[in-house]
Amino acid sequence: MNNKKQKEKKVYKKIVKKSKYWPIVKLFLNRQKFMDEVSLISQEKLKKKLKKKSIIEEIKNTLYREKLRISRVQWKADPADDKIFWYNIEKEIENISYDENIFILEQKLLSKIIDRYTKEITGNFKRTHYSFTRRLIVTFFARLLNTARLRNPFGNLDLDSKIEIIGEKKKLRKLSKIGTIVMVPTHFTHLDSALIGWTISHLGLPAFMYGAGLVLYNMNIFAYFLNSLGAYKVDRRKKHLLYLETLKTFTKQAIINNCHNLFYPGGTRSRSGSIEENLKLGLLGSALDAQKELDNKNKKIFIVPVTFNYQFVLEAPALINQYISSNNQNKFNLENLGYSNSVKIITFLIKFFSKSNRISVSFGKPMDIFGNSVNKKGSISKNNKIIFNNDYSKKAEILNTLSKKIVQEHKSGTQIFSSMLIAFLSFEIIFNKYKKLELYNILKLPNNEIEIEVIYFKKFYNKAIKMIRELASNNKIKLSDEISYPIDEQIKIGCKNLGLYHPIKPVQLKNNIIKIKNIKMLYYYHNRLVGFNLEKIFNN
Repeated sequence: MNNKKQKEKKVYKKIVKKSKYWPIVKLFLNRQKFMDEVSLISQEKLKKKLKKKSIIEEIKNTLYREKLRISRVQWKADPADDKIFWYNIEKEIENISYDENIFILEQKLLSKIIDRYTKEITGNFKRTHYSFTRRLIVTFFARLLNTARLRNPFGNLDLDSKIEIIGEKKKLRKLSKIGTIVMVPTHFTHLDSALIGWTISHLGLPAFMYGAGLVLYNMNIFAYFLNSLGAYKVDRRKKHLLYLETLKTFTKQAIINNCHNLFYPGGTRSRSGSIEENLKLGLLGSALDAQKELDNKNKKIFIVPVTFNYQFVLEAPALINQYISSNNQNKFNLENLGYSNSVKIITFLIKFFSKSNRISVSFGKPMDIFGNSVNKKGSISKNNKIIFNNDYSKKAEILNTLSKKIVQEHKSGTQIFSSMLIAFLSFEIIFNKYKKLELYNILKLPNNEIEIEVIYFKKFYNKAIKMIRELASNNKIKLSDEISYPIDEQIKIGCKNLGLYHPIKPVQLKNNIIKIKNIKMLYYYHNRLVGFNLEKIFNN
């Protein structure tokens, strides 16, 4: 079987052989010109939006929010002159003489702020840095991902054995030659960006532009890699109109300039561990606006959903605590990363990849901006129902439809590992046993007192296997090879791999009993399969 897998491995040729011809490289050859373009367009859009309102009032609102942000914990990645800049803006507002031409003063202040936001957002992609970083990541990942490295550090590198790329790979490569790709992945961990970066490179695609949370730039190791790999900065603390409009314009103009793009439609990492269903429509709206302009040039944008499938998530303890405690949901401090410095990250990665952990990246069906499935030539599939084709008049409806289609593909791209089923079923058994208790109280149950006999557990496991095979036959989920193993072996492997890195694993299999060791972690991993209607196996 190993020999068969070895033969199936594929080396993908580069879509564009010379990186100097990549759209992102061309764009950054004149970075300042692009930034000027983004700033001017953003200003014009804001003037139209604020036509019936006072621009100066919106600037005052921005100033208030920025002062509030600065008064809280400042990040290492924040501009060094943050306080000085906003202090000067405040002084200029205070010194406004309404006898003067207020319009000119508004323009001056608006221009200063938008220019600053544009500079903050724009990355600093360099082709030479990208090539070096790509080689470094490939080598680093490869050595970590092969358990054999610990025994034989000079053996053959084998990255494919741990990272499985499934789904519409060939179609994605073909479409990247005739249009602009906008990838929209699930988001569970900060490692997603490194993983998708490697995957894009492995598939021979040109470098993508993608948004990375500013919090990641607090650590030098991430800051270097992100800058080198085409990232632009997204500060999720800034939720006011002037910043968000600049961010959307930046994304739109990058797409119009033929740069393949990637952003997380869930907005941030899933706190619950489930697939996000309420997507942020702002950046999807930027892609829609870009397509409207590209229609005149007969160019197309293709939306490609991507699903990450992990057996454990580094930040899971912090994320589930935030989810359970609603007061912390909007808190994006460094502590939420789950680690605080480069040494801890390296230590984690070594443990992560040396414990035989498997990961899969699943590419969903590519679609146009209206949610229509497309074939490899970029045309709407014959059997597909045409939705809003070239009709931009119902923007909200278009984006809602597209959002639902993306979520559907995220679910279809979920590849089932036995560890996922162990987590889902174990928690559901406990939940059904203590039906009268509220969830909060279930999560406070003493871990060492919760046990499930394997013979009882297998009844539900068999039902679940039957159901997911039916889902897989209807292309609503994907199966890993583990699901073909004997049930006892699946349960053994699943219990071993579930939450492998955590100091206290969610479950322990001992003497034919599944012992719950960390119920909050179990709940987090259980949530990964919420939304597939597997709960119905407990109805009887």
